Amino acid sequence: MIGMRGLIALAVAAVLATGCAASGGERPFVPADGPPGSKAPAAAITAPATPKDETLSVGRAMKVVFERPAGLDEEQTKMVDAYRDFYVGSWKAVATRGRDEGYLSGVEPDYTLEMRKWAREFVRDRRSVRGTARLYSADVIAVTGTGAQVDVCVDESGLRMTDATTGQEVPDQPAWTRPPRSTYLQSAALHRGDDGAWRIRKLMYATLPEERAKGCKR
Repeated sequence: MIGMRGLIALAVAAVLATGCAASGGERPFVPADGPPGSKAPAAAITAPATPKDETLSVGRAMKVVFERPAGLDEEQTKMVDAYRDFYVGSWKAVATRGRDEGYLSGVEPDYTLEMRKWAREFVRDRRSVRGTARLYSADVIAVTGTGAQVDVCVDESGLRMTDATTGQEVPDQPAWTRPPRSTYLQSAALHRGDDGAWRIRKLMYATLPEERAKGCKR
């Protein structure tokens, strides 16, 4: 597994139609299988020129800056927040050495094992993280019934892998902490449950210089 990395494979159409982790030295999350797809332009929402920043703490050593897009309705806001909360929560699992598993409440049951494995590999390798990650250009790409797709640009160039015991940066930083691999487009296929909550059903990604990730370049 190579984490949030490689050619994006938008097998989202099938997910929507039905209602809708690598080692510590690799990027989190796993790509989907299948051919690359394309945005659904009719449902796309353009991020505003001046989004509002939110800063969320992940333990004492890490934070996430989330640029919230304007113009979302209530349901679209829930979709975007579902991804944001999952992203922040997954790093909290790393920061607490696997003890905080709150992020799993935002994941569909058949995807929890994969996500838990990613966090546990950080624990196994005695690795943690410090610094700042940025989430921006959040975009609701498609909504079909109880399924949706959210695209978010992620910049992790401000993160550094650390020794979980000493808190010191490890000598050999993984490639995902350095450009161009540190910036990528994350796509989340979401499903709305009977309780009205949106949960992640699948994660996919594209990295620079891939065409779909070029919009994340700043």
